Amino acid sequence: MRIAIPTHGRYGLEDHVNPHFGRAPTFTIFDESTGSLEIVENTSEHFGGAGLPPELLSRKRVDALLCSGIGPKAVQAFQSMGIRVFVGASGTVSEALEAFRSGSLREATDAGACAKHRH
Repeated sequence: MRIAIPTHGRYGLEDHVNPHFGRAPTFTIFDESTGSLEIVENTSEHFGGAGLPPELLSRKRVDALLCSGIGPKAVQAFQSMGIRVFVGASGTVSEALEAFRSGSLREATDAGACAKHRH
C-alpha cells in the first residue's frame, strides 16, 4: 500500500502534516511494502501547475491519503480514483502513519467531510 500525506517540505518521517492538503507544498508518500519514502512536489493548479491533488497522487499510484481534514468534493475526487481518504492526521508523518496503523484515523465520507469546505 502506498500512503500519501500532505507535508510542509522535504523532511521525510519527521516532516509535519500540513493541515490544508490541497495547498501543501509537498506530499510524502510511504510505500508499506518496501518501507521507502518519496517526496513529491505539489504541482497542482494551486501552485500554478495543472490538475488537482487527486490526479497528481493517482499518477503516483497512491492507495490512501492521510490528512487533517478535507472537503466533500475532494473526497469524491479521491474516491473516484480509487484512493481511500482518512482524516484526523496530525503531528509528524511518522505519527500519522502510526495513527493510521492503530485505527485512530477515520475514513472520510461525503457526509463526514469538513463543513467549512461545503461551497
